[in-house]
Amino acid sequence: MTTPFRVAVLTCSDRCSRGESEDRSGPALVQFIREKWGAEIIAAACLPDDADLIARQILTWAEMEPTPDLILTTGGTGLGPRDVTPEATRRILDRPWPAILELARLRCLPQTPLAYLSRGEAGVVRQSLVVNLPGSSRGALETLAAIADVIPHAIAMLHGEGHKEDASGDTR
Repeated sequence: MTTPFRVAVLTCSDRCSRGESEDRSGPALVQFIREKWGAEIIAAACLPDDADLIARQILTWAEMEPTPDLILTTGGTGLGPRDVTPEATRRILDRPWPAILELARLRCLPQTPLAYLSRGEAGVVRQSLVVNLPGSSRGALETLAAIADVIPHAIAMLHGEGHKEDASGDTR
């Protein structure tokens, strides 16, 4: 991708949405995104662990102008009874992309086997790439860092910019 892309960050947490706990993951992701990619943060929000609210927020962002190229969620991906972010995301995906989070889990495995507790989903909603990240700031950052090399190219492909060609002439 030749120009900076646009990002929206959604924190999914009952406690943070009620002001009982400070949202550390959302701001940590915003800082990472700006430093790593120089991307523009066009929206950020914190919602409770409610599948309808989460799905509605992702759809609202995916349909707004300017449209975010990337929508990241943090939180609600574990095995707890209120962890519903994957279900909310799955039901609105136009095109699932499970491989990106498989790659993230594989790359995070040397740091922690707990990476495999995340049930996050990823895929395309309208013209936005959506990726669910864990709720802890460490888990969210490690997961995003594990796939940070793939995301810009994925966004370029999503917008029809084609495949990169490697030194051998092979395109992927």
